[in-house]
Amino acid sequence: MEDSDYTNLFTGKKSNDIILHLDPNQVIDDYFLGARVSWINDDKSDTTCCRTLVLKVRRADKRRILRPYLQHIHITSDEVEQKKKGLNLYINIGSHEQNRRWRSVPFNHPSTFDTIVMDSDLKNKLKSDLESFLKTKQYYHRLGRAWKRSYLLYGPSGTGKSSFVAAMANFIGYDVYGIDLSRVLDDSDLKTLLLQTTSKSVILIEDLDRFLMDKSTGVSLSGVLNFMDGILNACCAEERVMVFTMNGKDHVDPAILRPGRIDVHIHFPLCDFAAFKTLASSYLGVKDHKLFPQVEEIFLTGASLSPAEIGELMLANRNSPSRALKSVITALQTDGDGRGSLNIRRQWTDNSSRKSTEDPGEHSGVFSKEGVHAMKDFRKLYGLLRFKSNKTSESFDMTPDRKDGQSYGS
Repeated sequence: MEDSDYTNLFTGKKSNDIILHLDPNQVIDDYFLGARVSWINDDKSDTTCCRTLVLKVRRADKRRILRPYLQHIHITSDEVEQKKKGLNLYINIGSHEQNRRWRSVPFNHPSTFDTIVMDSDLKNKLKSDLESFLKTKQYYHRLGRAWKRSYLLYGPSGTGKSSFVAAMANFIGYDVYGIDLSRVLDDSDLKTLLLQTTSKSVILIEDLDRFLMDKSTGVSLSGVLNFMDGILNACCAEERVMVFTMNGKDHVDPAILRPGRIDVHIHFPLCDFAAFKTLASSYLGVKDHKLFPQVEEIFLTGASLSPAEIGELMLANRNSPSRALKSVITALQTDGDGRGSLNIRRQWTDNSSRKSTEDPGEHSGVFSKEGVHAMKDFRKLYGLLRFKSNKTSESFDMTPDRKDGQSYGS
């Protein structure tokens, strides 16, 4: 209706909603596969409880476009309805009380494909892959396959795997079911959880490699394989996106990684200079800086940290870009050995003990003015947490052997 010559505007239920309404007998044209069709708002209907829209198609185009056009309307309608409803995050609980195995909370994660740190070409390929999946129900059924897509996200901790899952869910408008394998009793219980999920959902199992190696649950390897592509999966996992995360896949049974169980492999590496610049732009609003060449030189030596670690240093010094970048440089020089094991507390303590001499007038949001008191409070809190703790105690590819982080398959 945005392309029509005129339309009626009404406010919706929300203050900023604007709704377009047709006049009686108003005609709206649409174009599909090169053919023009017309929709007429019919005011001659005898009933007042609903409105009638009359579709007019040229006789010469009817046989060619009518069926695919109606399928297009059906798919588009589902997409609109999906975007209207709020998303939920479901987590499995250990109790069988009233046969309720899932507990839900509103899914309000702010991550999107615009905010995640990832190579732009890879990001666009992933978005295209998801969009293609949403439109291929008939194609999957013609092949005799369940309409689902499975992704493996692997890489060190702090490289953005969980944020990517959230961005994926927000992009396609799917609820998220996060399965905690430590709360799953056995293989049968895992199947029950799958049965109780709904269509249009992302089913997520995090740190799968750790659970397989530690064998800390009652779920067997066979149970995991059946969950991924067994007969129950084929019958009950329609219109689902399945996501598995791992720190690494080198020691994982190849049976888990084979095509059919995992369709797409995405590597999440430690930070490189390109990712660093994206982080600096997001966290500090800095597109270029005199310290960038020094940072790039350190990256070229092979030093690296996770995006989460670098992001935390920038966040702590967000009001002083120079100080933030110098903190990153120090961290890369002392901890950037590829292990991703930066001691953030030590960095904060070291930075707070130095009096800044660069960039007069710039003050860190953490360390300026009341910064000394804030650091004392932080140390007290850290000591309390440590005391309690002591007391209670790669890339988008289709082939597992690719490690360059840039390949793509479908």
